[in-house]
Amino acid sequence: MPHLDLTADPVDLCAALVDVPSVSGDEAPLADALERALREQAPHLELLRSGQAVLARTNLGRERRVLLAGHIDTVPIADNLPSRRDGDLLYGCGTSDMKAGDAVIAHLAATVSDPRHDLTLVFYDCEEVEAARNGLGRIEREHADWLRADLAILGEPTNAGVEAGCQGTLRGEITTRGRRAHSARSWLGRNAVHAAAAVLDRLNTYGARTVDIDGCEYREGLQAVRIVGGVAGNVVPDECVVTVNFRFAPDRTAAAAEQHVREVFDGFEVAVTDLSPGALPGLTAPAAAEFIAATAATPSAKYGWTDVSRFAALGIPAVNYGPGDPNLAHTREEYVDTRQITEATAVLRRFLAR
Repeated sequence: MPHLDLTADPVDLCAALVDVPSVSGDEAPLADALERALREQAPHLELLRSGQAVLARTNLGRERRVLLAGHIDTVPIADNLPSRRDGDLLYGCGTSDMKAGDAVIAHLAATVSDPRHDLTLVFYDCEEVEAARNGLGRIEREHADWLRADLAILGEPTNAGVEAGCQGTLRGEITTRGRRAHSARSWLGRNAVHAAAAVLDRLNTYGARTVDIDGCEYREGLQAVRIVGGVAGNVVPDECVVTVNFRFAPDRTAAAAEQHVREVFDGFEVAVTDLSPGALPGLTAPAAAEFIAATAATPSAKYGWTDVSRFAALGIPAVNYGPGDPNLAHTREEYVDTRQITEATAVLRRFLAR
C-alpha cells in the first residue's frame, strides 16, 4: 500500500496522490492509502469508510460545520502517469481534476487540529461516471448525517477562484414525424428532417436569460447538440430527432426548466432524457460570507454542473473552490500550476484555523 504523508508540502502530496492510479471504479488502493494516513496522522478525526469513499470529521461542538469534499477518481489514464514536474507545473492524470484539491483537503485535515468550525472531509468515488454510481449519492442514502453542514466547499478546479452554485442541465429529444416514401417519388411522402427546420428556427430565435443571483451572473443557453434522421440514401425519412441541451440558472427548479422547454417546443413531441437541478450560491449565509471574506475574491457563477447541486438540494450553501484549470480536465496534457495549490491551502487555512 502506498504511503501518504499528509503533513508534507501539499504540492508533494498532490504528486503522491496522482501516482496512485484511481480510474473510476478502481479507487480502492487510493482510498485504502487515504484511510490509513488519516488514522495514523489525524487522530483527532472520526473516520468512516463507505465503499471506496473515506470520510472524516471533528466533533468539537462548534457553532458551525464546514464540509470539504473532493472526488478521488479520474478518467482513464492517457499515457500521463506517473506525474512529472516542469518548473511550477505538475503534469499527470488527475492533477487538475481533482487531486490537487484532494491534496489541499487532506493536508488541512491532518494539520488543522483545532479549527474555528467543526469540519467534515469527504473523499468520494465514481464522480467521473454515470450519476447512479456517484459516491455522494450512496453516502446520502446510507450516512446522511455525515453530509450535514452550514457550508460545503467542493474542491473542483476553479483556478483558485470562487465559483458559486452551478447551472442546472436538461437534455431532451424533440421528434418530428413524417411518412416514408421513395425519394424518386418524394411527393408521396412527408419529410421528417425538413419538418425539423421549425425546431431549429425556434432555437435560432430563442432569447436566453441572464440572471443575477447573490452578485453572480448566470447565463442560460438552449442549444441543439445532435440531429439524427434518415434510414437510407433513397428514402424520404419518416422520423427526425433533435437533441437539445438546456443549461439553466439555479433560480429555476428542475420542474420549471422542463416546463419551459416544453413551452418553447409547444406543438412538438418532447421527451426529457436527463435532468439535474442547479445549485443556488447561497452566499448570504453566514458561513459562506465568512469564506468569501477569507478568500478576498469576487465570486463568479459556475458554468456547468457539479456536485454542489447535491449539497444545495440538502439546503446547504455550496461553492466550488480549488486549484487547477478546469479546461485541462480529462486531457492528455493535464497539469496543475503548483502555485495555486499553495495559494488554496493558505486561503483555506486562514478560513478554518483558529
